[in-house]
Amino acid sequence: MDSILTLLIFFPAVAAVLGFLIEKEGIRAYGIAVTAVEFVFSLGLWIGYDASNPGFQFVQNIPLISEFGINYAIGIDGISLFLIILSTFMSMIAIIGLSITKDLKNLIITLLFLEMTMVGVFSALDVMLFYVFWEFSLVPMLYIIGAWGGNLRVYAAVKFFLYTFAGSLIMLVGILYMAHLYHEIHGVWSFSIPAWQAMKIPFETQLWLFGAFFVGFAIKVPMFPFHTWLPYAHGQAPTIGSVILAAVLLKMGTYGFVRFSLPMFPDASVHFVTPIATVAIIMIIYTAMVAYAQKDMKQVIAYSSVSHMGVIVLGTFALNAEGIAGSLFLMISHGVVSGALFMLVGVIYDRRHTKLMSEFGGLASVMPYYATIFGIMMMAAVGLPLTIGFVGEFLSLMGFYKVSPMMTALAGTGIIIGAVYMLTLYKKSFFGPLTNKANEKLKDLDAKELTALIPLVAIVIYLGIYPKPVLHPMDSTVKNMIVNMYKKAQVQETRDFLKKVNTIGEATK
Repeated sequence: MDSILTLLIFFPAVAAVLGFLIEKEGIRAYGIAVTAVEFVFSLGLWIGYDASNPGFQFVQNIPLISEFGINYAIGIDGISLFLIILSTFMSMIAIIGLSITKDLKNLIITLLFLEMTMVGVFSALDVMLFYVFWEFSLVPMLYIIGAWGGNLRVYAAVKFFLYTFAGSLIMLVGILYMAHLYHEIHGVWSFSIPAWQAMKIPFETQLWLFGAFFVGFAIKVPMFPFHTWLPYAHGQAPTIGSVILAAVLLKMGTYGFVRFSLPMFPDASVHFVTPIATVAIIMIIYTAMVAYAQKDMKQVIAYSSVSHMGVIVLGTFALNAEGIAGSLFLMISHGVVSGALFMLVGVIYDRRHTKLMSEFGGLASVMPYYATIFGIMMMAAVGLPLTIGFVGEFLSLMGFYKVSPMMTALAGTGIIIGAVYMLTLYKKSFFGPLTNKANEKLKDLDAKELTALIPLVAIVIYLGIYPKPVLHPMDSTVKNMIVNMYKKAQVQETRDFLKKVNTIGEATK
């Protein structure tokens, strides 16, 4: 178990290189086998994880550039555990449901390299290692959109790359200044995330550093007004690209807030709560209204992703255990549900080569299995109780209610609009008479598609009814982070705010 994280990170990359030796006819089975083994390895993390220990576990630390304190340092806690499992699970499901035949070998090899970068981002405990995996994740997705996407795929791929790369460069400036600051305080260089989290940084400096990291993470989320690259990326990406982008890559931004912004810059995090919450509410309501106006099924789900990410940001900056745990759970839930919805849109696109709602209607009568699974995922997307979507949204909004009941009520209106546009999409596509003759003989879900989608349905229902297996391992890590934020706070307003939204007692003294 000591080297299980290293195995998880590099196994897909080694398998990708070996994939060049596999015959084209066997490459799909090879990709499924590799991602299934990777998923089983990730379950080993869950089995071996000690939920009572709030610190990092499965830690490895190997010096790389000792004079600058750069190490191969990896480890996980309750914040990153399930994001790694989400990455391995959705990679496996995406390849099982893969319908692309064009240049399939290169696509699967690219996906395996992408899986390595995703697991690396969530495992890294050295900031430079984190940054390397963060940047490398852009390349496979750029290639997937640009090589297998729609008519505007090059434009969409370049826009995706330029936006996220620009944000990464600004974040790099903050990283280098943080390392310089650590050197000035301690006399040695270090890029260790735990060491940086223990630093006490002057309030004015925190504001600038928070801003540098925030831009990089906000573009990745993407937060308003940086969100314009996402609809193009989703609209032009192949189905498997949209599945991985929505399920995992967007979560890197919100993960960055929890891993870096909150514990390293507690005073700045509290200082910016109101403006960030305002932007999050704009995301929730504005993009929900834009989603309602769409005629393309995939664009509805793309804009709904931005709206749901707004709820995640709101929960994160509630700065209490309910909100942060809710936002982490919602990252998992959104990954499963949005990934399933993009996969379902891909199913109908493969059959009709259109995603316009006006081309459908009455699909429930000819594709009952498809309509049933789409309906379950649609209900999870709107946060129906007893589905996975409800738990994260409820906890996130309950957490932020302690900060501002009025802003929480505004955010709640976005969820109502979300129910309107998802139900409208479902009504237009699945109910009513079957008016389009092209839909009369559509084939329902086949064995391959059911194999990919049924596990997602099971997770949506099981974790909606019983979320404890996921919430419990997060609990001690999240509460420990909040206590450490209180201890590090140098501004009285920060301590007062954290006391207001948390039950902070003797543990902080």
